[in-house]
Amino acid sequence: MSDGPGANLGLLLFIPYRAMESAVLEEVRRQGFEMPINQARVFQRIGPAGSRLGELAEASQVSKQTIGSIVDQLESAGYVERVPDPDDARARLVVVAERGRQAIEAGLPVLHQVEARWREHLGVAKYEQLRRILADLVEITDPFA
Repeated sequence: MSDGPGANLGLLLFIPYRAMESAVLEEVRRQGFEMPINQARVFQRIGPAGSRLGELAEASQVSKQTIGSIVDQLESAGYVERVPDPDDARARLVVVAERGRQAIEAGLPVLHQVEARWREHLGVAKYEQLRRILADLVEITDPFA
């Protein structure tokens, strides 16, 4: 491969991600769930049992002040809510609210369509190999996994 932009593995990983993200967000918005990209990227980092603001800031790589503002916006739109942390009475967790679950459901068919298109393009063996390789990379690249 040449030394052009395609030689950067990070960019090669990001371009397909961005295409999937755009397709899913377009469908979510089409169904009436307005969510800007900065909110969507924070929203998708919320853990299944909820996340503290500090965790979201680290996972999203933005300041706590910025996360606080984004979570305020998500909460105002009904996508998330803040609840007491069962492990620490002084802390609060950001959890996905019912409207947030509906937005997730709205995007799932497109997510599955994109994955099916990739599987068809690559073939089942390459597609499964890619999934395994990326899952292996998550182990060393995502401290929140």
